[in-house]
Amino acid sequence: MIKNSNWITKIAVLMWVLPLSCTATTDTAGQYEQPGIEPERVLIVYVSRTNNTKAVAGIIHKQVGGTLLALELENPYPEHYQTTVDQVAEENRRGYLPPLKTKVEDIAKYDVLFIGFPTWGMQLPPPMKSFLSQHDLSGKIVVPFNTNAGYGIGNSFETVRQLCPNSTIMEGFSTQGGKERDGILYVMEEDKEKQVQVDVIKWLQKIQMKH
Repeated sequence: MIKNSNWITKIAVLMWVLPLSCTATTDTAGQYEQPGIEPERVLIVYVSRTNNTKAVAGIIHKQVGGTLLALELENPYPEHYQTTVDQVAEENRRGYLPPLKTKVEDIAKYDVLFIGFPTWGMQLPPPMKSFLSQHDLSGKIVVPFNTNAGYGIGNSFETVRQLCPNSTIMEGFSTQGGKERDGILYVMEEDKEKQVQVDVIKWLQKIQMKH
């Protein structure tokens, strides 16, 4: 009788534990039901004058993989800061889209595009306007990221939305970079770099681009 009682007790305990185990397994699996990012389907394209946006692009690349692509113009902007400011202002006034030296042969193979740029004149830089205007990103996920001199993103993120009307636009990232007007150029070093890395990782996790 004692043996039978022990056997019955074990069966009862097993029947109570199994449903809990199945439930836990189902919940854990559910955390991974969303498809991950395939690195070969990710393009990180950016404009960078003083390499601050380039540095952020590199941090993103370390976290999600993909292809890094710097936008280059057929006719580069002058090195002189104020001359470039004046030229960009005129291009924005005219709606001029500068020709790009950089080409993307097969944009269709990318599902996710990270779009990086500094704020120029509180607007999206003309080279990035050229890129977004030349490529059909319908059905793709577009993720903007930005560096600026402390004045914010201006209307740059809104312009990305306007130029990608049939894309899914994710919440963007922005951080303060250099202040070329004041002679402060590359700042993504030491403590600043470490903080930006932390901020980028938090952002990627928030928008579910990093597990």
